[in-house]
Parts: sequence; C-alpha cells; structure tokens
Amino acid sequence: MNERALPVVIINTECANLASVANAVKRLGYPALVSDDAGHIERAERVILPGVGSAAAAMRSLQQKQLVHVIQQLQQPLLGICLGMQLLTDYSSEGDVRCLGVIPGQTERLQVAQQQEQTLPLPHMGWNTLQQCHPAQTALRDNDYYYFVHSYAVAVNDYTLASCHYGQTFAAVIGHNNFYGTQFHPERSGAAGARLLQQFLENGQC
Repeated sequence: MNERALPVVIINTECANLASVANAVKRLGYPALVSDDAGHIERAERVILPGVGSAAAAMRSLQQKQLVHVIQQLQQPLLGICLGMQLLTDYSSEGDVRCLGVIPGQTERLQVAQQQEQTLPLPHMGWNTLQQCHPAQTALRDNDYYYFVHSYAVAVNDYTLASCHYGQTFAAVIGHNNFYGTQFHPERSGAAGARLLQQFLENGQC
C-alpha cells in the first residue's frame, strides 16, 4: 500500500457486518478498504466506523488495536453507523463504558412505553421514518424510511441532525465538526440510504 490517500477506509472493529458496508460503498463507485491499520485510517479521504453488538466489546476492540486516539484525532469526514454512531458519543450505559467522545451526548437504553395496549418490543427492528431533519443536510428528508436495529439510543441534543420515534424520540443522525453518525443502517436502507452514503462520500456530510 503506497502513501497516497486511500478513498474510503472501513474500520475493522470485528463487531460489524463489514462486507455489507463495503459492498454498499462499492456499488456507489468508490473503492473501499476494510482495515484496522492506523496508517490506512489516517490516510483515508473518508472513514466509516460500523458496529453491531455491544459498546463495551467494540470499545475494547478499538483499545486493543490502539485505534481510540487515532480516531479521535482524525480531520477527514468519519461516519459512524448504528453502534458506530453510539461509539462517537461520550458514554454508553450498555456496559457502563466511556466512548470516543467526539460528539457530545450519551447512549442509553430505549424506554419503550406501552402504546395502544401493547408494549413495543426491543430491539427496535425494521423500517422507520426521520423527522426534524436539519435543513442544511440535503440527503435527509422528513418521512423517508430507513432500517433500524438497536436497543440503545442517543438522546436528542444540539448535535442532532434528524430524529426518530419509537416509544420515545431519539437522535437518528448526529454530527459535530467532521464526525457524523446514523443510528440506522444506510447500507440496508434502499434508495434513501444510498443517497445519504453518496452525500457523505462526495461531500463529507450526511
């Protein structure tokens, strides 16, 4: 691997379906490298941090790979997906673990109140819409459907670019400086997800 910039690097946390994210990027015409090599990540033009599973296991993997500081110091656009988004916040109650702290916020278990005489199941799994999309984020549209699978979520705060409702309102897209996160899986969200990925790959925003 030479020293020039790598277009897209997907961080290998060993806690994600990396192939589906890589295939989604490649379908949009971008070469993608799955790697846990700090040099590859630092030279990437775009970085994606996917995640499936628990915050504690994912953070332990990043620490063992000595990637925590590498990610925190990145200047190029980074997109966290699902658990990857939660890892961008300060803290997760899933395992009582400190996270990367690059987007202010905390991740807590969803509180799913009883609705219409039924208790909503966890995880929140399936298609749901976004609301209150930030007007500057051209790829996000109110009422577009995206695919979610999660039991923990980030509370809506000043860094929320779009929200979603499932028993409670939570942050579906967050952003701060060069860091962005989506609670849903854009790689599994059809045309709307592809549009968001295209926006990130082309312009470095969601």
